[in-house]
Amino acid sequence: MLTEELPFAAWMAGVQAEVEDALSDYLPPAHLVPHKLHEAMRYTVLGGGKRVRPLLVYASGALFGADPQALARAASALEMIHAYSLVHDDMPCMDDDELRRGKPTVHVAYDEATALLVGDALQAQAFQVLSGTDTLPPVRLIGMLRLLAEAAGSSGMCGGQAIDLDSVGLALSLEQLERMHQLKTGALLRASVLLGALCGKELNDAELESLKAYSKAVGLAFQVVDDVLDATADSATLGKTAGKDAADNKPTYVSILGLEESKALAQKLRRDAHDALAPFGEQALRLRELADLIVQRKA
Repeated sequence: MLTEELPFAAWMAGVQAEVEDALSDYLPPAHLVPHKLHEAMRYTVLGGGKRVRPLLVYASGALFGADPQALARAASALEMIHAYSLVHDDMPCMDDDELRRGKPTVHVAYDEATALLVGDALQAQAFQVLSGTDTLPPVRLIGMLRLLAEAAGSSGMCGGQAIDLDSVGLALSLEQLERMHQLKTGALLRASVLLGALCGKELNDAELESLKAYSKAVGLAFQVVDDVLDATADSATLGKTAGKDAADNKPTYVSILGLEESKALAQKLRRDAHDALAPFGEQALRLRELADLIVQRKA
């Protein structure tokens, strides 16, 4: 049982295992034609990653008595969108990286054309999975599909990536950098929190604003810590190429604020996340613990 009574580490391991099983069920089997594409989709998604977005889905859902089937589908859809973005992000036309989650990136393990199709197929699969939820009111499910589409598209993740690519070598202001990461990283994290809650109930205005404030804080904190780790950790620890932001002359929190100020900002955002959850009391324990995890992680 994935209950609040479990220690955080046990709860987290339980959610990760449940999501891994759900992803395996919702992805096409490798034995189905086209074999190579389906094999590469499973290579991309299964057996790796921190599953931060699914964890946020389940933690938010715990606040509102969310339906288990809906949680599994929402978490799987979000992880598929995230995985597709990593596949495309690693390709030679973007960041040109050879290591992801401690193993060769998809275009290295397979080829560039397959990597492109894996991303395309995972995006479509995500909406197929979420739309298959039959335990929620249809009107709410349509709203959830729209929320995921907005978070993944040009007003969200893809838009942030476009700004990121256009910003290489430029001296961005702190406000411009924050805006970029609110889209690139924050939009999908925000969708994770909101979709998890909507698996339980329709949100009132106060609940929605509190969850949005929490999401904004943890979304920016995630990126600040990413920038710190890129500057301080090694590739073996990260599971991806370390120091690549500096090598590619990308603007980061570390390049703008410096290392110590970036660490201080991450701690401030952690406090902001906790403050945003105050109206929910102890019921928001898992979301608080995830804010701590995001800021204190080492990889």
